[in-house]
Amino acid sequence: MKTSKNQLKKFRDSIDKIDAKLVLLLNERAKNVLKIKAVKSKGALHFYAPHREMEVYRKIAKLNRGPFPTETLASIFCEIMSGSLALESKLKIAYFGQLGTNTHIAALQKFGSSSAYIAGATLKDVFLEVERGRAHYGVVPIENSTEGTINHTLDLFVESDLKICSEIFMPISYTLMSKTGGLDKVRKVYSHPQALGQCRVWLEANLPSVSIVESASTARAAQLAATDGSAAAIAPDLAAKLYKLKPIAKRIEDMQDNFTRFLVIGKINAEKTGNDKTSIMVSIKDKVGALFSLLYPFEKQGINLSSIESRPSRKKAWDYYFFIDFLGHVDDPKAQKALREIEKASLTVKVLGSYPRSEN
Repeated sequence: MKTSKNQLKKFRDSIDKIDAKLVLLLNERAKNVLKIKAVKSKGALHFYAPHREMEVYRKIAKLNRGPFPTETLASIFCEIMSGSLALESKLKIAYFGQLGTNTHIAALQKFGSSSAYIAGATLKDVFLEVERGRAHYGVVPIENSTEGTINHTLDLFVESDLKICSEIFMPISYTLMSKTGGLDKVRKVYSHPQALGQCRVWLEANLPSVSIVESASTARAAQLAATDGSAAAIAPDLAAKLYKLKPIAKRIEDMQDNFTRFLVIGKINAEKTGNDKTSIMVSIKDKVGALFSLLYPFEKQGINLSSIESRPSRKKAWDYYFFIDFLGHVDDPKAQKALREIEKASLTVKVLGSYPRSEN
């Protein structure tokens, strides 16, 4: 027993020494951050640099030899960079929904706990917070691997001059929660339509006769369930902690490989990283072969398209905007050539942003 205690003390003493070194090194890093702040202030440069953020994560992945998983180290460095940015200028981040929604969680995952967060009741509110300078950046959902594209987000880009600065891919998992934690007491279930759609099979199998009630967000669903003993909510785990609910069943989403893609919107253009994605919006002429003339320049230049969506222009019948994501940066020579050809055959071409491609 004495030998075991001695060994534990030895290892803990070693950890204490390493912790002391970590504190010194983190503060040394912070001193360099403050020097960078001085340089950026003179040059009127933006404090948040998406390309630099991606560079840090890539280096971490390359240097990591374990036993820490790379994802764990990335989470740690997210908080380090969040604290570093706060030394330069505390970022204000607007996000769609309330505390405990998936968009709130995605914003925390991207910008860390040292940033200030502003909840937007609607997607439009998030755009307005950034456009009017009350937030540096906004986080909005754009598509889910199960339910598809969030069309209202696309529509907001038609009139907005904001740029897409970055993207976030986040695995989505839902928990059924209530005040009591008992499945047999549930008479109604609240949740956002997207979450309900992603848990449809589980609900039909386990709660076929309960009333399903749509709510403005998963967090709002949790708030409603917290006031009604006969109700449950479908929401992320964090909502249970925030609204003091008990989990009934976890991971109830129909597809385990369930991801949502979020966009970070702001006023800056992200620099090239070598692994980028570009989003554009195009309005084409109403003529035979118009769609072919839109897509052919990408094929001609060997550019890979990752997404194409159409939305009504709302200006006249059968007039559409096309939203296209392609791999590469708008400053790439091949992208420039493709865009010049597309402009000749289109009514409008709007670059929504080139940004680091998520490696999640």
